[in-house]
Amino acid sequence: MVTRDQGRLLQIGPTDNTSDQRTPRQRLRLIPEAARASFVPYAPARAMIRPNEADMTRIAPNRPRAQGQPIEVSGTLRSETGRPVAGALLEVWSANSFGRYTHSEDGSGLQLDPNFLGLGRIITDEAGRYAFWTISPGAYLARPDIGRWRPKHIHISVTGGSSRLITQMYFPREENNASDPMAILMGDAFVRNVGQEYDTPDRDVDQGYRFDIVVGGRNATFFE
Repeated sequence: MVTRDQGRLLQIGPTDNTSDQRTPRQRLRLIPEAARASFVPYAPARAMIRPNEADMTRIAPNRPRAQGQPIEVSGTLRSETGRPVAGALLEVWSANSFGRYTHSEDGSGLQLDPNFLGLGRIITDEAGRYAFWTISPGAYLARPDIGRWRPKHIHISVTGGSSRLITQMYFPREENNASDPMAILMGDAFVRNVGQEYDTPDRDVDQGYRFDIVVGGRNATFFE
């Protein structure tokens, strides 16, 4: 754990080289009310979202489906009091089935899939519900120098109003879950960030995972 005379406390997971860099060096201060008015409300980039953005298994409608196991992820976004959060923007990204991100900074050398971008966007409905399709991602070697693997996971960014939080959904029974630095920090609360399996007999996917996101409170989802 890192402690400072000013600023917040931050636990740093084993082999995590970036947590310390992301920690504020000085105590966080509330922006004066007069200044806050210049920041909100704002117009988030969500007006151009198309329905096909929730289907990450294809790069465009009628294009070939990406390699790997197609899955559905669905759930609700709620506040600490259980109130549904409607109209929130969820941005999703993940590695492909081989464990490779479609990103110029992914130098793993793992196989790319020309039919998988690994990016999607969804807006929660009036009941705070969301759903998207993607390809079950592969695990990848995050630290070759020490042989540490990252278990398969999906990143989800939640934007509501002027705030943005980022979390990750893990998969049950993955052998690398126990050694993941974030999972170690979560302790017993790790189960909140694991998708719960359900069958999808009436959908064109192989498996479903329910992932309910709670913002704030004692039972909050773990955010980065």
